[in-house]
Amino acid sequence: MQQDTGKGEVCELCSIISGKNVVVGDQSTPLEKNHQEQNKRKYNIGLALVGITGGAAIALSVIAAPFVTPALRKVCLPYVPATTEQVNNVLRALSGRSGRLVDLGSGDGRIVLAAAQKAQLESVGVELNPWLVWYSRWKAWRNGVSSSTSFITHDLWKLRLHNYKNIVIFGVEEMMPQLEKKLAKELSSDGCVVACRFPLPSWQPIASFGSGIDTVWLYKRPNAAEG
Repeated sequence: MQQDTGKGEVCELCSIISGKNVVVGDQSTPLEKNHQEQNKRKYNIGLALVGITGGAAIALSVIAAPFVTPALRKVCLPYVPATTEQVNNVLRALSGRSGRLVDLGSGDGRIVLAAAQKAQLESVGVELNPWLVWYSRWKAWRNGVSSSTSFITHDLWKLRLHNYKNIVIFGVEEMMPQLEKKLAKELSSDGCVVACRFPLPSWQPIASFGSGIDTVWLYKRPNAAEG
């Protein structure tokens, strides 16, 4: 017994010297035990909150990624919904047209839906953001035009335009020269282009509709227009 007591004293002395709180046996009072239990519960709650916060951050990152990714491209096409006036001007430009329509950067699908509903054109929306594509499909179903519309997740620069007689683009100024070159190669002789917000840099429009930011320009391929 005396030897054991001596070892306990040595351990306590070592703990004081080392600065470590070494407890020989359970010498805590009920009040101290209660305090320890409270600290343990707080620690567990803290861990749970960290886990929930981390999970939420990951989920938000996954949801936001399709929206952020286009902005990281060399020439991005941001999502800016068309105004009612812009949609009406596009429909005026398409008056009397037939054949398939493609909206490059279709966003929430409002141009495609309007073209299908009011101009009776078979219309396709091309959008890089998959969330907007699914939303557009839902809107088409809700408005009863899902049979005459379709929406695809695709890079507009890799899309072949030969099969579309009507091409609508809500572009940004930086992309219009590159788009003009693509159209010069791929637009059919009887096709037309409706440019919104920004005109094509060197093609001469055959007509324009609206004013200010709501202006749209109607184009034919230059050699086709001259002919």
